[in-house]
Amino acid sequence: MSSYQSLEGVPSLAKLDRAEEFKGAGGFIIATDPLSQRAADVRAHRVNWQSYLQGQMISQEDFQFIREFDNVSAENREKVLQDKGMQAVKTFQNLMGKISKDQTVQYILTMVDDMLQEKHDRVNLFFDYAKKMKTAPWSQFINMLNRQDQFVINQAARIIAKLACWGRELMEGSDLTYFFTWLKNQLVAKDNDYRQTVAGCLMMMLRINEYRLGFMRLDGINTLVTVVAANKIGFQLQYQITFSMWLLAFNPEIAMQMDRYNVIPVLSDVLRESVKEKVTRIVLATFRNLLEKPTDRDCIKDHALAMIQCKVLKHLEVLEGQKFEDPDITDDIEFLEEKLQESMQDLSSFDEYSSEVRSGRLEWSPVHKSEKFWRENAGRLNEKNYELLKILIRLLETSKDPQILAVASHDIGEYVRHLPRGKHLIETLGGKQLVMQHMHHEDQSVRYQALLAVQKLMVHNWEYLGKQLQAA
Repeated sequence: MSSYQSLEGVPSLAKLDRAEEFKGAGGFIIATDPLSQRAADVRAHRVNWQSYLQGQMISQEDFQFIREFDNVSAENREKVLQDKGMQAVKTFQNLMGKISKDQTVQYILTMVDDMLQEKHDRVNLFFDYAKKMKTAPWSQFINMLNRQDQFVINQAARIIAKLACWGRELMEGSDLTYFFTWLKNQLVAKDNDYRQTVAGCLMMMLRINEYRLGFMRLDGINTLVTVVAANKIGFQLQYQITFSMWLLAFNPEIAMQMDRYNVIPVLSDVLRESVKEKVTRIVLATFRNLLEKPTDRDCIKDHALAMIQCKVLKHLEVLEGQKFEDPDITDDIEFLEEKLQESMQDLSSFDEYSSEVRSGRLEWSPVHKSEKFWRENAGRLNEKNYELLKILIRLLETSKDPQILAVASHDIGEYVRHLPRGKHLIETLGGKQLVMQHMHHEDQSVRYQALLAVQKLMVHNWEYLGKQLQAA
């Protein structure tokens, strides 16, 4: 059984099997996506192989095979491949190497893709031939990713994914790095009409645990978050990207690191705005993985707190009143509500604060202005190598939201007020300079909080100065 068929780490993929877009598509997306539509046109324009023979561009041997294979019925294709499997691969490789015309290359790649789609174990023909030639089965297709024709490179990518997932050996090393890097770049390319195909390739690859780890090491999660957080990407691509996150979260090591990439806040937005059941379903399933798969209890707690902070519990209550075709949705809602309610009972004020800071969505919640909170917890901002402090400073540098900037400035001021020895640390981390820059912000509340924070950073008699500022 191949690594792809074993689907390591994914119990049954019942959700996937029930999803209409995957029926008969082997993991790729509905036939209405741009590449599938274009492939239908490519198949309709038959190639005149005789002209290539007459032009001495292909050999007699390759001509005889491709003419036979191109005209045989789907029912008889298996017999031809059983008798001439190695010749098939040899001919395809020769044709792709000798013919440069895009239209013909499109046709050859579509033939190969259809051949593999009909019967998955045909990928082993490419592995057998590659072993004989002492090369990798996907090498020639990877080279095609550098071509200009968008259909050619995306059809080649589909074939690479199938070879990498359905064959007897996994892709490794520089080939895997190159392919994942290419997929990442294509996903963020806004002018790419074939992003659904790219996402389909990624979904196929990430069903294999080794590939999940490889993708994570290349900062792939950050790419997925960037894409799904973008406006107007369409629900189908939104679904596919979230599906990839769901697959990644089956790996406990990856699941424990996903929150650092802002996955939960971004997916909570998707859940709140979703009008498609399948998008709702896959977001809930991803959240469930983030609460089930990590082996570290503190990580699970942090994930639950992040969901609470992003008001997932409130939206689950809304979803409870809706009817869904998929029973897994109801099951996931019940599971998430139970876990989040348990976390709510154990929630401390510092848990609430740390979750809010990690989410990057600062509000004027009660803890920020609580004297008791800062007196008891200011020193805890130094925990985990100053994690929360560094986040506050990063928000000052990157956020455009006036409320976030104001709250972050306020909190840094409260931190040094209650922990004067932290002033040098704030300056070392670049926080003092950032706060001072916001003293000239266009928003009045940002200016006020930044000015007050600077005074706390520079002097001790902050109470007097604060009253003076308020009076002004």
